[in-house]
Amino acid sequence: MAKRNFLDRFLVWRSRYVDDKHFILFLCVIIGIVAAMAAVLLKTSVHYVEAWVRSIRPSENLLYLVFPLIGILITVFYVRTFVKDNIGHGVSRILYAISRNKAVMKAHNMWSSMVACTITAGFGGSVGMEAPIVATGAAIGSNLAQKTKLGFKRSTLLMGCGAAAAIAAIFKAPIAGLIFALEVLMLDLTMASIIPLLIAAVTATMFSSLFLGEQVEFYFTLKDPFTFAHFPFYILLGIVAGAVSLYFSWMNGRVESRIKKVKKPYNRVLVGGSILGVLIFLFPPLFGEGYITMRSMLSGQPEDLLNESIWGLFVDDTGYLFIGFLFLVLVFKAIATSLTTGSGGVGGVFAPSLFMGGITGFIFARLINMFNWVKISEYNFALVGMAGLIAGVIHAPLTAIFLIAEITGGYALFVPLIITSSISFLTVRYFEPHSLYTKKLAEKGQLITHHKDQAVLTLLRIESVIETNFLTVGPDQTLGELVKVIAKSQRNIFPVLDKDQHFLGLVPLDEVREIMFEREKYDQLKVRDFMVIPTKKVELTDNMDQVMKKFRDTGLWNLPVVEDGRYVGFVSRSNVFNVYRKMLIEFSEE
Repeated sequence: MAKRNFLDRFLVWRSRYVDDKHFILFLCVIIGIVAAMAAVLLKTSVHYVEAWVRSIRPSENLLYLVFPLIGILITVFYVRTFVKDNIGHGVSRILYAISRNKAVMKAHNMWSSMVACTITAGFGGSVGMEAPIVATGAAIGSNLAQKTKLGFKRSTLLMGCGAAAAIAAIFKAPIAGLIFALEVLMLDLTMASIIPLLIAAVTATMFSSLFLGEQVEFYFTLKDPFTFAHFPFYILLGIVAGAVSLYFSWMNGRVESRIKKVKKPYNRVLVGGSILGVLIFLFPPLFGEGYITMRSMLSGQPEDLLNESIWGLFVDDTGYLFIGFLFLVLVFKAIATSLTTGSGGVGGVFAPSLFMGGITGFIFARLINMFNWVKISEYNFALVGMAGLIAGVIHAPLTAIFLIAEITGGYALFVPLIITSSISFLTVRYFEPHSLYTKKLAEKGQLITHHKDQAVLTLLRIESVIETNFLTVGPDQTLGELVKVIAKSQRNIFPVLDKDQHFLGLVPLDEVREIMFEREKYDQLKVRDFMVIPTKKVELTDNMDQVMKKFRDTGLWNLPVVEDGRYVGFVSRSNVFNVYRKMLIEFSEE
């Protein structure tokens, strides 16, 4: 009670002395600090758990075969017992909260994904920690907005600030964090959004650097300059990266749909976790996030990838067998990531995309060099390949470009990053218009885009435009009884229902206007004689895109709304337009 009174007094004081814009900037700093601390805690926790797991293993075989399964098992138990909510697919949850839940995320989202990801990734689950920390940052922004009683528009902005701060803190890349929020979360590109996002991202970068220094995920300095003579190879790499991105997206959907056919959660863990353990046993680079593998590859020590692997007994790092080994790692990484999340583990696809992109670029460059056509930098192509996969998998080419540019400490690779990322994105977009984050939401009509008209329609819920002040009649009522109902009604439409409230049709006032004063027919004619059956009905589960299509198809001004055949109300073009206009103004204001 004392905390609530203090908060209420603070909000009253704030409304008097601090305007909204300055208050938002203050909150952005707070979000940046808290999100950075969360990112540091998650990163440290994952690495601590992984180190502990490695320290207690009786053998390498047991580590790879058993521990990923144990991690997923503990994660599922934790989520089902303590969280009791779906916390998977972090970025998708953010987008859903914005489009369908008024930018409200539950309080447990500020910590639940972090704990679950620590267990999953720490025990060797083949996922990244970026999506959970992005979800955590967004939840921090959402809950802070709820506490300070901010509206939808500003709540969405603070969620974006949390997401931007999370990316910035993990990679020490504030510009990439800013662009991620604009590009992936579909926030408006206006000064009112850019400045708060940038403040949150820079604040998070500073605080993560304070605690982690140069250890923020990974940092590389360029060894080889970009050569314009290699321009065609970067174009080709973009096409290859696009193809690998499509494979990753396709495999993710296929594996998750297959494993979800195992109905019981713990059986699903045993099936998926066991297969995952076998894959990691055969290919140790699949263990965990994969950043150790990337560091080895980019540090000129690719032979480290063969350590602790049975492949190291008969494969060296110079020939075609090594390329074959890397290719299999690339193929099975998509499966391992999908098995981890599909079985109940919590993590994201950001780090796996970087992992697969690095290997794609390295394989591409190594093959070119082995054919002795021209000497190209395996290091540069691995980095650019990372950008290509990020651009293709999450449909975020700008995020990919600036992320790799920032983690390499400069923009020497800016041109090849633009070329490869753009071509990869366009290649994927030609075949698949939606990313892994947005595909399921788009299929359900729950995805907000930068198209304001479409965004407002997505935000508009059918429940908010249903009108229920219609007087109903039965099909066997007489004209005289209908006239009495008309006299009491302010509307010119009368839904006809059976005794179980099922919608049968409607009686427009125009249908009875000419005979409603002929009293001799009051007992002769029944409502069913005037009833009109509309060609389209709106289901309560329809989204507004479907509703507007039905209006266009029928040319009607009013459509009945039903749920399982039972009457709910009507939607009218005029009411939809009024609510739409109001939301558009709110959505567009600075």
